[in-house]
Amino acid sequence: MNQWEWQLLEEKTPVDHMEILGIDVRAGSRVRLRPRKGGDVMDIALAGQIATIESLEQDYEGKCHISVVLDNDPGRDMGLLRQPGHRFFFAAEEIEPLSEFEAQKHLPVAKPSILVAGIGNIFLGDDGFGVEVIRRLAGLKLPEGVRVADFGIRGLDLAYAFEDGYETTILVDACPRGEAPGTLYVIEPEVNPGAGAEAPPALEAHAMNPMSVLRTARAMNIEVKKVLLVGCEPGTLGGEEGQMGLSAPVEAAVDEAVKLVESVVRRILEQEGPDSRLSPL
Repeated sequence: MNQWEWQLLEEKTPVDHMEILGIDVRAGSRVRLRPRKGGDVMDIALAGQIATIESLEQDYEGKCHISVVLDNDPGRDMGLLRQPGHRFFFAAEEIEPLSEFEAQKHLPVAKPSILVAGIGNIFLGDDGFGVEVIRRLAGLKLPEGVRVADFGIRGLDLAYAFEDGYETTILVDACPRGEAPGTLYVIEPEVNPGAGAEAPPALEAHAMNPMSVLRTARAMNIEVKKVLLVGCEPGTLGGEEGQMGLSAPVEAAVDEAVKLVESVVRRILEQEGPDSRLSPL
């Protein structure tokens, strides 16, 4: 593009809306893509896809091009500087605006904002508490935006999971604090201790220490946001020979722990925040 063409572009009046098929569209409008026939394989793949208009742009000849982002594109939230391939341009005749009802029906699935992570070793008695709670939570219908996952003893996998940008992570684990076995706690650990904090220990291949995972993630420059721990006082951790299955008091606490996790999730989503009585780890 030469200097004269750049000047023509700069003199153009910005387009903030236009009418297509009798419907006013602008940035943020939801549309269905209808590429003209005879296009390439990409047009075939995009035909019928639901997208959101990101901008309306004019070329130096005055023709308007509509920039859209696909709902099912994992890079749709990367902004205007996203890499090529995450924005697509269409002419007005290749766009079908959605009615208000259709736009609501085809809202994109929200990116999970809460991770509920079960951790523990099922071969060490009550250390399998978190794994069992997650197993039962996985069978429930939780609110949109909540991901439930069993990390077992895979500490490095959990550290990397923080890269997904969860606003809140709820760890579910056995937590010895000197109370009666089966006692449940909701604890808010210190995620970002001040200067001079100890260096993160190496993650063990066959163990999971939540605080080591948090320190490791921070040392890897992975942002760790809000973290809560739903813990249960163990009765036994299996001894030297290990043990399959939970002790009676911890087994009895699992259903209550499921309800507790659901309650914490609900309060977070309702922006009430966690219980003000959360104790530091």
